[in-house]
Amino acid sequence: MSQVKAGDTVRITYKGTLNDGEMFDSSEGRDPLEFVVGSGRIIKGLDAAIPGMAVGDTADVNVPCVEAYGEVNPDARQAVPRDQIPAEIPVEVGTQLQMQTPQGQVVPVKVVEVTETEVTLDANHPLAGQDLNFAIEIVGIDAA
Repeated sequence: MSQVKAGDTVRITYKGTLNDGEMFDSSEGRDPLEFVVGSGRIIKGLDAAIPGMAVGDTADVNVPCVEAYGEVNPDARQAVPRDQIPAEIPVEVGTQLQMQTPQGQVVPVKVVEVTETEVTLDANHPLAGQDLNFAIEIVGIDAA
């Protein structure tokens, strides 16, 4: 039976949970996740666990935050004067918004603090700072 190696296209089913058991993603009810091993399309820590596995193999993989979405970056938080946000845009804590960089890139942000004069936006990935756990099964391999 062939084993996964870098460059192979694989299909996996998975369930992703945080250390407290909260599920953040799953392939259940969807097609398996398909990607080329080593291509950088999925988080580094999960990608590194796949080589050597074969169809039907299962694994529980713990991915430290530095091999997932990184540590929380305090520089990714920005306080914006409240009067610079159009009145029709909701600014309640937890609201997901989009900002545009000077280069035109769209960046998702989350409202994390609101005061009389400022709204603090956080551009960190929602899973930044979190260790991630994956229960995976290899369901297909197309050799490179």
